[in-house]
Order: sequence, then C-alpha cells, then structure tokens
Amino acid sequence: MKTPTLKPLAAALLGAGIAIVGSAGAINFHPSEWFKGKSESAAPAATAPAAQVAANTPSPVVPVAPSNANGIVPVAAPNYRSIVKEFGPAVVGVTVEGTHKASAEGLPPGFEDDPFFQFFRGIPGMPGRRGGGEVPFKGMGSGFVISADGLILTNAHVVRDAKEVTVKLQDRREYRAKVLGADAATDVAVLRIDAKSLPVVRLGDPKQIEVGDPVLAIGAPYGLEQTATQGIVSAKGRSLPGDAFVPFIQTDAAVNPGNSGGPLFDGAGNVIGINAQIYSQTGGYQGLSFAIPIDVALKVKDQIVAHGKASHARLGVQIQDLNQTLAESFGLNRPDGALVANVAPGSPAAKAGLKSGDVITEVNGEPVTRSGVLSSRIGLASPGDKVKLKVWRDKSSRDMEVKLGSVEDKSEQTASADDDSEGARLGLALRPLNRSELNRAKLDHGLVIEDVDGPAAHAGVQPGDVLLAVNGKPVNSVDEVRGLMKDKPKNVALLIERDGERLFVPIKLG
Repeated sequence: MKTPTLKPLAAALLGAGIAIVGSAGAINFHPSEWFKGKSESAAPAATAPAAQVAANTPSPVVPVAPSNANGIVPVAAPNYRSIVKEFGPAVVGVTVEGTHKASAEGLPPGFEDDPFFQFFRGIPGMPGRRGGGEVPFKGMGSGFVISADGLILTNAHVVRDAKEVTVKLQDRREYRAKVLGADAATDVAVLRIDAKSLPVVRLGDPKQIEVGDPVLAIGAPYGLEQTATQGIVSAKGRSLPGDAFVPFIQTDAAVNPGNSGGPLFDGAGNVIGINAQIYSQTGGYQGLSFAIPIDVALKVKDQIVAHGKASHARLGVQIQDLNQTLAESFGLNRPDGALVANVAPGSPAAKAGLKSGDVITEVNGEPVTRSGVLSSRIGLASPGDKVKLKVWRDKSSRDMEVKLGSVEDKSEQTASADDDSEGARLGLALRPLNRSELNRAKLDHGLVIEDVDGPAAHAGVQPGDVLLAVNGKPVNSVDEVRGLMKDKPKNVALLIERDGERLFVPIKLG
C-alpha cells in the first residue's frame, strides 16, 4: 500500500504518529520500499486493446435464506474456499528491480526525517548513510489477470522506478512484464505478459456493495505468496489526503506490505477493487485498508491501453469541506457540498463564472456531500467534457455549465477546514495592504492581520495572514469588516490567504 513521498496533509498525519503506508513490500534490506511514494512510471507505446473479461455470472457463492419476521434476511457466510480455488490462479506476484534517486542522506526523497529510518542510520547495507546518488532496490507487490492474453492490473506505486518487472503465476511460472502505463493520480498500472489462455478474475460492480458486506483479499504480504484474508466493507467513497481522484472502498480485511495491487473480492467472488493503501502507526496492518474501486481502475486501464497514459479533467478551483459553522455562515442548513476557496485565473471555473465562496452542491444532478466527491467526479471525467453544476451563492441556488480543462495544465488543489471555534468576538487587529504589498502578493484587495486573539486565534488565524473576505464579501477596509459584523452574526466565514494559499476559516461567535 502507500506512503510518502509525503504531501503536506500526509506529512502532518505522520507527524502526529500516523502514516499512510503503501503495501508494496521491499526486499534486499530496503525497508524503505515498504512505504511508497506515488510517481508515474514511464509509459511505453500502448498495444492494441485487449479483450474484455467475459461477463458471465455463475451461481451465487452466498446462499440467501428467507427473511424473518423483522424483515432481516439472514445470509450464510461466503464460500471463501470456492473463491480462492476458482480465482486464486488469476492472482499474481509482481517483483520489481530498479533504482531510486536518494537524498543527501542516502534515503528516498521525503524520508529524511522519518522516525522509522532513524533506527537504521549508519548500519552497513541499510539506507540512511550519507552519499546520495542512485539507490538500487528490489520490491514485491501483487496483481491480477483481467484478460486471458496477459493483461494484468496492479498499483502504480508497485512499479514506480522499476527497470525490470517480473510476474509470477500461482503455478510458479515467471514472465518478464511490460509496463503499458502507470497513472500516479489514481495509483493504477497496467502490465502485459506474453502468455495465452491464462486464468482470469471475474469483475464486479463496486456500486452494488454496501457497508457490512463481506470481502476477501488475496495477495503476497511480505512476499508470502497466495495469502487470503477476509473482512467486511467498513466505509464507501472514502477520500484520503493526497488522493483527490479516488473514492476508496474502506475495509477491515488484513492488508500488509506486498498486498499492493492485489484484488479485493466481494462475497460472490467478483473483483470490486484493487488493494492500495493502509493507515498505520507501525508500517503494518492496524484495521484500516483502502481499495481503488474496479470501475475507476478499468476506466484508467482503457485509456492506458489505447493511449499509453490516462488523462484527467480539471475544474480549476481550490475547495474544502464545510462544517456546521461554515454551513450556517453561508445560509445552509447542512454541511453538504464543496466550498470554493479560490478560483484559478483563466481556468474553466473562472470562465464559467464560479467565485470564491460558492458552494457546489451537485454535479450532473448527483449530490456533492463532501469536497472529495467533487474532486473524484471531476478528476475521473475527460478533458473537454461539459458538466452541470448546482451552486449555492448568496443564500440561493443556481445552475452553471462548465467545460472542463486538463489536469496537466495545473492540478486542482484541495484544502481542509476542521476547526469548530467558539467565542464572542472576532479578535482581529487589521490594516489595509499598501500598494507595494498588494503588488508583491499579487492581490487587488485585502487586509493584513497584524494581531489575533479570541475566537479567530482559536480558529487558527495567524498574524501575517491576509483577510480577503467575510462571509463571501470582499473587504478592503476595517470599516467594511465592521459593517459586515454590525448585525452580530453567530457564525462568520473568513477567507484568508497564507503563503499563497487560500482557505475559508469558520468562526463561531455565539
């Protein structure tokens, strides 16, 4: 599963004792490869599209009994033995060899201060010695065959920086694999081996699963071949820091380093996801595993097979989640939607008329409950697609149509706001920006926050931040702020800029 190179939010979690860990286990005395950093592999020219997996549906593995007097349908345990026997031969081990560019400390980028590696510093043969340059590595992951002529799905982080990829079948035959392409944004990679009449998995529909449904994972944790673990779906549509495009399936099936790229089966033996990440404080499984929905992976696969790479759409906004305080400050009853903190100049969003302070509540008629839902739906669309948005602005709803751009132009960013602040007054000491400060910061308005206490300090506002708007209304003077506060609102949303980034900070005043 996955870990650094850490993005800012992931780094904050690591600092708090929580790491996002990749399951691609490393060997040859390189524990650094138990943790992965996403990086797109070079994509050779694509071959012709492979035949799709047959959609035949055998008899259900899970027998269903009649419902009882309370309407509850008792379901027998899935026949995991049957699933492993039928589809285990389609699960493969993936071994990779290559080199990583090391830091000055001889560690992969982003790991210099990782406490895990402090223990290994100075030990011969271990990372952490001074030098830099290229560091050789060997790693292991998992994958599964989706077409009988040798098309295989795995994680992009499994084959990251790999110069040689070997696939090992259950019957111990080994093949040199070609990486058709790897998409770092979704962590999906497609391999091909020169083989015929291979056993294949049966693909399912992740939209049909519900929380509580049984699941089975097969892979090679720590290099132990053909290991099966079971659990249940514990959440759906999970959005993780640094993974804006993927609505992960969360399970409690035990997944460890080496399981990366292996299949997640439902109780009927259909593959519904690719095991990709775990949350861990130790580097090993601690009860939370995350899988990429198979429909997401197949869409990426189709693009890679056809073009050698995947393309993702871009809206051009910086967004964040709402909480109850922010929702009330914008006149919403529920904290549903994606709050627009910033709109990139010249972006598709700017051309469509989206503004900072808008709340996007629907995409193509489907509700947006959190910012991650919007990011996933936009990111998995194609550049040039037109989407219909329902936007909440000035306490009323309106419809907009946006023609999406390409994420290659500039990546969409996601901010987060998790503060629930309490207090009586704002607690801000403000002054207008002078012309040179405006030019230097590339702003056309705003107030410098020179001092902060009370509710604003409690909410995380800092001296040096620039206040741009209050409840979506741009401010250019202290009097304008006072005018917006004269009705003594119970909740206020401040739009601030800090280090070139914008976000709304909710403040609860009463």
